Amino acid sequence: MHDIEPHYLWRDRYIASEDEQSPFFGRQYNEFQFTQKIYNYFIHPQWDNFGSSTLYMKILFVDYEEGFAIFELIGEWNDCLNNDIMFLKRNVVDNLSDYGITKYIVVCENVLNFHGSDDSYYEEWSEDVRDENGWICFVNLLSHVQDEMEDVKLQHFVNLGNYYNDVNWRPHRPRNLYKAIEAMIDGAIKEIYF
Repeated sequence: MHDIEPHYLWRDRYIASEDEQSPFFGRQYNEFQFTQKIYNYFIHPQWDNFGSSTLYMKILFVDYEEGFAIFELIGEWNDCLNNDIMFLKRNVVDNLSDYGITKYIVVCENVLNFHGSDDSYYEEWSEDVRDENGWICFVNLLSHVQDEMEDVKLQHFVNLGNYYNDVNWRPHRPRNLYKAIEAMIDGAIKEIYF
């Protein structure tokens, strides 16, 4: 797992540790020492801890004018034991919401497992963004993770499912990805053709 780096090709456009409005502003990274773990496995030092012991993230891009953010996650999403959604909502999303972010693309291809609990934080997040014509979209879920999320009915609050999987997002600019995902959510297109 230590070889899996957060996506870095957009660093010429955005770096969370240099964004004064980011919850990770000022964070320092040691590229030579691995200190963060998911269970017994070290992870790359560029991943950011937001309060969870099993789930880490990277804010890949934020556009305050358009009001959207793109996150990448890695690890085990465990709401049952660790209440990971509470940490994500309170420590990251609420902070960005204060600056007008209402649309969230969450890349989940490195989320290895999901253990759900109640849906109150997802419902709150969904209501917060819906009031501002926003949305939340989970992209590239592994099939068993998607099944686990659907078992606890997260699809009522988050755009997820086969429709949003297999998105080849890495080679593209963040604004192009955002516009394509938004068009899918609005029903204007069925698949992303880059």
